[in-house]
Amino acid sequence: MSDAALPATRRVAFPPNWPARIGWVVLIAYVFYASTILDITWDRFRSGLDHGAKFIGRMFPPDFSADKLSLLYVGMTESLQIAIIATVVGVLLSLPLGLAAARNLAPRPVAWSARALIALFRSLHPVIVAILFVKSVGFGALAGILALIVASLGFLSKLVAESVEEMSMKPVEAVRATGSPFLSVVIMGVLPQVFARFIGFSAYQLDSNLRNSALVGIVGGGGIGATLLTAFQRFDYDFVLSIVLAIIAIVMVGEVISGWMRRMFQ
Repeated sequence: MSDAALPATRRVAFPPNWPARIGWVVLIAYVFYASTILDITWDRFRSGLDHGAKFIGRMFPPDFSADKLSLLYVGMTESLQIAIIATVVGVLLSLPLGLAAARNLAPRPVAWSARALIALFRSLHPVIVAILFVKSVGFGALAGILALIVASLGFLSKLVAESVEEMSMKPVEAVRATGSPFLSVVIMGVLPQVFARFIGFSAYQLDSNLRNSALVGIVGGGGIGATLLTAFQRFDYDFVLSIVLAIIAIVMVGEVISGWMRRMFQ
């Protein structure tokens, strides 16, 4: 039989992915269903815009009087101290925990136990953890520091473990072949491959802790969050704007510092 007599097969450049299409349809349908049961209406949104405009109007101009600046300075200083202490302690503890969670470096029982601990740290928002610590150690900076340490461990340890699992094992095997102990293997074979990324992760965590220090303060974890909550309770909205502007400025400075750290150690 000649080639001309063979039946021509129809080729489709982009065949339809029916499972994906069905999944999108189900997702969109669920979004509409959830919107109906959560009382999300256009009237509420429109009235919310009006109330929001009035609220923002009451915030201007920001209050930078001498007594308010004193409160702002004390609160921001405490938030910076909370963020820096939590980041340093979290970085120091996350490195060994991340190494223990790496399945290509640690024994399987140790790795899975460390991963379970990391999952526990990541399962709760820092605000919820701060509430638990406030109930345990009382109001103040200690509760905020402990909450942010837990948040730092959950984030950094997971990224360290993933970075170690993605690295090349040839340098590690070469160091092991010399009969070096485990600590030497980590220092000579592991850290040179993951240290630059670890610095980047740590810089990002410092930036995150600067933001979260305000959140944990709202629930009693010390810092500028407590000052912000008090200003809201007193309807002192012009001072609220001053606090928000100060938080934005500190976060932007932290972003510049974290970017400088990443460039320095790349």
